[in-house]
Amino acid sequence: MQIDFHYYATYSAAYLAGYSTEEALQIAYSAFMVDQCTDTFLRKVKGPLVAATTQIQMELMSANTDVIGLQNMTRIWSSFHFLPKDLYAPKRKGSTKRYMRKHRLICGPNGELVKDTIELAKGSSYQAIGIAMHVLADTWAHMYFAGTPSVAINTVNDYIFEIMPDGSKERIVFKHNPIAPDDAIEKKYSASIFQSNENSIMNLGHGQVGHLPDYSYCVYSYLPAWDGYEEIIKDNPSDYNKAFRQMVYAMKYLRGDIDKFELDTYAYDEVAPYADEINEIFLKRQILSCDDWKAFGEKLTGEEVPEFDIAKYQEEYMNSDDKDNTFLGNFFNCAIKHKSMITKKIHDSGNPLAGKSVTLDRAKATAEMIQDVIKVGDDNV
Repeated sequence: MQIDFHYYATYSAAYLAGYSTEEALQIAYSAFMVDQCTDTFLRKVKGPLVAATTQIQMELMSANTDVIGLQNMTRIWSSFHFLPKDLYAPKRKGSTKRYMRKHRLICGPNGELVKDTIELAKGSSYQAIGIAMHVLADTWAHMYFAGTPSVAINTVNDYIFEIMPDGSKERIVFKHNPIAPDDAIEKKYSASIFQSNENSIMNLGHGQVGHLPDYSYCVYSYLPAWDGYEEIIKDNPSDYNKAFRQMVYAMKYLRGDIDKFELDTYAYDEVAPYADEINEIFLKRQILSCDDWKAFGEKLTGEEVPEFDIAKYQEEYMNSDDKDNTFLGNFFNCAIKHKSMITKKIHDSGNPLAGKSVTLDRAKATAEMIQDVIKVGDDNV
């Protein structure tokens, strides 16, 4: 998913769940901030590097693929973008322990970790809610892929077809130019190049089907390696509708309107009056639907929805003597807590691929030590 869903659609979902427009904006900002909080950004604002929630292309290209580098990568991508559905999935016939460790990281909605994610955010801040909404939403968009590099899991066969509204199929042929924009109308898409190295970053997540999982209009069929190259049909419009309704339901729980969060439960009644408008946005053939979601949010609330501004809270954080009580400081702490919780769950399942979790206190101490080293280096220049 992209800024259109994580920011604008999340804003509308929060409002439908009962939050005020100002509260909804803070939740939406935090949800999309998950796609912006990189190592590069954290160094810029002098934040704790362990709070990274994503990696930009240049960071991935320069990342080590030794055990430590792969564990760091897996902690980030499995925690925030490819939440595993079943860490205890039964062993597949003929599969090795090494294979099953990666197989059990395959993302999907309505797993126990979704419930853990929502319950962790209960009674916490808007930043925690936003992070939880990002994670929940991506379980729908990124299902069937794992947040760790793997040929055995994330490879797909060349036979990928878009299923058109009339039921016909059109084969999708990907280009491999990372800077070439996708074109929904001309059906031109980019994807990562296949690499036979199991741990190549080219085999991380859904790279081999490009951004198809991020486009709400797309219904497509493909043949994944992890399922023996059996056909899977991915119905994004249906999945995105469920993601939106589940976010509304989850946020009603987080507000205290619902006593218990249940998996596979959706806010159909709250969304029903707007279902046709929302579905129309999902089905519209476009790479980004920001304008449509922005218009919907403004019609819904009667207030303007400002564009996302990554610099909005930077000065407050960088100039504060009490960083934990700033917006970004709270976001960083919530991100560390969430990453620690998911990493621990993975490690406790007997899976070492994400390494061990780091507590918030330890993360802060490490961040302070790093900043002291940086300061000494600056003073000596």
